[in-house]
Amino acid sequence: MNERYQSGFGNEFATEALPGALPAHQNSPQRVAYGLYAEQVSGTAFTAPRSHNRRSWLYRIRPAAMHQPFSQVGNGRIVSRFDQIPVPPDQLRWDPLPMPDSPTDFIDGWITMAGNGSPEAQSGNAIHLYAANKDMDGRYFYNADGELLIVPQQGRLAIFTELGLIELEPQEIAVIPRGVRFQVTLPDGAARGYICENYGALLRLPDLGVIGSNGLANPRDFQTPRAAYEDKEGDFELLSKFCGNLWSARIGHSPLDVVAWHGNYAPYKYDLRHFSPVGAIGNDHPDPSIFLVLQAPSDTPGVDTLDFVVFPPRWLVAENTFRPPWFHRNVASEFMGLIFGQYDAKADGFAPGGASLHNCMTGHGPDAATFEKASASDTTKPHKIDQTMAFMFETKHVICPTAYALASPQLQPNYFECWSGIKKNFNPERA
Repeated sequence: MNERYQSGFGNEFATEALPGALPAHQNSPQRVAYGLYAEQVSGTAFTAPRSHNRRSWLYRIRPAAMHQPFSQVGNGRIVSRFDQIPVPPDQLRWDPLPMPDSPTDFIDGWITMAGNGSPEAQSGNAIHLYAANKDMDGRYFYNADGELLIVPQQGRLAIFTELGLIELEPQEIAVIPRGVRFQVTLPDGAARGYICENYGALLRLPDLGVIGSNGLANPRDFQTPRAAYEDKEGDFELLSKFCGNLWSARIGHSPLDVVAWHGNYAPYKYDLRHFSPVGAIGNDHPDPSIFLVLQAPSDTPGVDTLDFVVFPPRWLVAENTFRPPWFHRNVASEFMGLIFGQYDAKADGFAPGGASLHNCMTGHGPDAATFEKASASDTTKPHKIDQTMAFMFETKHVICPTAYALASPQLQPNYFECWSGIKKNFNPERA
């Protein structure tokens, strides 16, 4: 494991970039080593149960309060209101975003595709695509509205956060907590991917129930950065997303100046290739909940405001069973993306970097070609789904597409035709 990271999910971490920077035995001593300032960042209520409480103590060169007043700036293509236009019950699918023609950094490259809820109410989520070709030079950003689940599809990201560096590549994900400041550079010169902005309860690992103690995403595979800091002065911009709008303030130093920290409220990353699938080994097709990586629970037990589900390479072995995702309608709403390869429920049209949306009770499932192939396959033989990685943001709330998404040149107007070739096989004379 890279020495830049420490493993484990939801644990109490302690890391310092200078020896002795972490105070011994108390969080806020009268004087901190090296002339640092103690600052706590809390991601949950102070009185949340210990098992759910998330907070970290930071020991930094300057407090986070040191910057000029904020002024509102344009939101670009970022949207946080999702009740402006009627939501169609159609199946929707988009081609990948093109790379920008002009210099565009990670924040300017956001395009909101859909969402629900409200950042002010701390409920719901927004789904964005990003396409960027420029480093965040002299700019830093934090999101007061929610935590960010980042899913790269093309190009690596170097995410410099207050608590350390996260290096991210396609087939890995990162979560940046609400309020944590960061800057993104592009090692490959350009990058594209997906972002889910979670307004509600923090993402966490699901319980395993009857699966037992092993399987799905293992806590030891989640990595949190070790402390690293910038001691840099100059004229910089601090961007904030607050109550759905972007705000800009001048700041005379790098805000990534945390020399040491301890706690459990921190950015983390996870390699989707480490996911341990669990599936049917006899017959019948299990629900996609067996592919759950992270969940943001709601007030209703067993119902989440956000599920992050991944469809990795895996063996299909169930006999006398329709193996691809079957035809279905859900009370939940599903936004899917494809990182690479081909999704096993679609023969074509769903490209890496693209997306699809199937809302509450909208019928969907395999296209005609996939249905015919799967119906005639020999299920006495196992089949390996390989060279693929797809994922889904699923929620109990209706996912409302934005005006941009519905008018986008990437929207596929003929997506519904993938089911038009399904044959009528009914014959009352033959069982």
